[in-house]
Amino acid sequence: MRGPLLDWYDRNKRDLPWRRTRDPYAIWLSEVMLQQTQVTTVIPYWERFLARFPTARALASAPLDDVLAGWKGLGYYSRARNLHRAAQEVVARFGGSLPSTAAELLELPGFGRYTAGAVASIAFGEEAPLVDGNVARVFSRIFEVEGLPGDRQREATLWALATALVKGERPGDFNQALMEHGATTCRPENPLCLLCPVRGACVAFRKGRVDELPPPRCAPRPRS
Repeated sequence: MRGPLLDWYDRNKRDLPWRRTRDPYAIWLSEVMLQQTQVTTVIPYWERFLARFPTARALASAPLDDVLAGWKGLGYYSRARNLHRAAQEVVARFGGSLPSTAAELLELPGFGRYTAGAVASIAFGEEAPLVDGNVARVFSRIFEVEGLPGDRQREATLWALATALVKGERPGDFNQALMEHGATTCRPENPLCLLCPVRGACVAFRKGRVDELPPPRCAPRPRS
């Protein structure tokens, strides 16, 4: 599925400003902002924030109140606080340049497995896996991965698939292709299966289970 998906991505990817840069700091900023926030909302925030704090060193030296002011309106302010703390560690420990491996990035505040994999693969070309909601949905359908979101065995299976598939050329583009495919084609509702470049490999499509996978989270039962 790597070749067809990369070809599809090259033809259909959205023109997003952070895809026009190789600056690891700018890519990291986009990944943090995109957590819990729609792409269309993020674009102007990303552009303004980057103009105000163009480097990790500039961000690290800014007062936290200024950073939070630049973040105002995006919500989930712990992201901004962790971004500021991580920038200070990047300056103190790495001379102002982000480390290039997912393992090192994971040591910084605010970096989870997903963010470390995204930055390491997209900015530095490391064969680092990632799984977000879009990737989980794509894998659940293509490989018929059972289990509810959050289930430990399901998560282990998804990360194992991501780790195996990211190996090869253009790991950063491959990870972005997976996410783009989930966001625009392999959608939660009304997926565009007839436009899917990997339809032939999709077990859920072959078995007529696309609408069943992944299963929705169960709402908690009301207490009697």
